[in-house]
Amino acid sequence: MIVTLTLNPSLDRTMEIPGLVRGAMVRASATRLDPGGKGVNVARALAAHKLPTCAVVPRNGPEGAQLTTMLEEEGIDVCAVPVTGHTRSNVSLVEPDGTVTKVNEPGGELTDDDLARIVDAVLATAATADWVVASGSLPPGVPDNFYARLGRQLTDRGVRFAVDTSGPALTAALGERPALVKPNREELAESVGFRIDTISDAVRAATAMRAAGAEAVLASLGADGAVLVDGEGVRYGESPVDGGRSAVGAGDAMLAGYLAGGVTGGDVLVEALSWGAAAVRFPGSRMPGPDDVDRASVRVHASVDLTRALQGPHHGMEPIR
Repeated sequence: MIVTLTLNPSLDRTMEIPGLVRGAMVRASATRLDPGGKGVNVARALAAHKLPTCAVVPRNGPEGAQLTTMLEEEGIDVCAVPVTGHTRSNVSLVEPDGTVTKVNEPGGELTDDDLARIVDAVLATAATADWVVASGSLPPGVPDNFYARLGRQLTDRGVRFAVDTSGPALTAALGERPALVKPNREELAESVGFRIDTISDAVRAATAMRAAGAEAVLASLGADGAVLVDGEGVRYGESPVDGGRSAVGAGDAMLAGYLAGGVTGGDVLVEALSWGAAAVRFPGSRMPGPDDVDRASVRVHASVDLTRALQGPHHGMEPIR
């Protein structure tokens, strides 16, 4: 089983519009409402593939109750922890060319008592877990080292811990040697302090994050694929998508694919890329099921020359678009 923790879950409304005109009334051609939050999306993708998962989420108010109901309807085992802060609502405006404008609420504040109940819930569900995944931003009231402290407790219990976050929370978590971190291009650059303009840059940055503590780094690069740096070396892969509809949640689907590959014995990078690409083809943050995943379209470079990659940003590797 894979346990996900989403400290800042949401109800995500996606509207497809002909174009965004500031100050004008715009009619949506299609809308959908999904349960949201990075860890929630990971659980939804796993559940779509009939893999056992438990989503730990804080809950309060009618939005929290609706979120829980929607997750249960997708076949997810939900551990809803009563908290004082409200569940947020987000809006995404999607234009025909794939441009997405997002408006995200900050989320409700979590108190020390709220956090203690959440930690207890995670540790209880983790007793039979293959992985615990902590994903997403920290809502108001949560210290930057929360994921790090949780990771230490999980590691002490022999549970593999994955982190998908950014900024100081990611930096703190690296110190507790998580089994996996999954930064995107911007988070990767922020973590290492230099621009990610080429695949070589991404390899160098992911290698630096691994040196800082992570056992494995899966760096998602959007349309340019992903880099995986772990104890077996460095690999880079691509899974091109024509006519993608929304990149919202694609990174979460990628992370779910990686975890699924580890549990089922598949190639973790192929699973990650094919699941992420499948998610891009859907509107909103809909997660792909087994029939949506095209592994044959994935191209993996089995051996990336790490020595060459570390020499600089322009050593025979294509620039990131």
